[in-house]
Amino acid sequence: MDTDAPLLGEPLPVELMNTIWADRDGVHDSLRDRDGIKAWLHAVAARTDLMAPGDLDALTAADLDRLGHRLIGLRDALRRLAAEVTGDPRPAAVADRGLEAAVTALNRAAGDTPRWSALSWAPGGAPSRHPRTGGPAASAAVSAIAEDAVALFGGDTRDQLRACLAPACVLYFLKNHPRREWCSAGCGNRARSARHYQRHRGTPA
Repeated sequence: MDTDAPLLGEPLPVELMNTIWADRDGVHDSLRDRDGIKAWLHAVAARTDLMAPGDLDALTAADLDRLGHRLIGLRDALRRLAAEVTGDPRPAAVADRGLEAAVTALNRAAGDTPRWSALSWAPGGAPSRHPRTGGPAASAAVSAIAEDAVALFGGDTRDQLRACLAPACVLYFLKNHPRREWCSAGCGNRARSARHYQRHRGTPA
């Protein structure tokens, strides 16, 4: 089961924001149902040390409903914060909530499921770190994504956050290269085509 969300190799909070995406048919939500929620979690599981595929396969319908509610609430808060940071002018991209409510939702998500590191060290062996959680692994992973988002918005990295202003795009990305202007090469091509069309519209053949 593959997610239909675009995964661009961005930090997980940005990947979560980008579960709202657009194409020629309109704006889509990759977390719209249980299958979409599970597919997205499977797609990002390898990027966190808190979830394994078996953890996700064991989720019940009720578990997925709870996780979906948390993920969507967190995503909408992150998109509102991203819109604030980037001055996002795209009406279809901005979540309909206030800044204070978004901050509250993010902080609540970060603290929902306790997680910590434990050290294991058997005599004669090497020490190793193991994650521990006070709740289900997938729930802890959602809180970990929220914690990463607190670090993103609370640190200098937020200055790299951009709204992709290619035609019809609603994605966000980190400007990790001085020449990067778009979330993807496809959006860059669409933006250049649109500019070319605007320049030559009405020009006699």
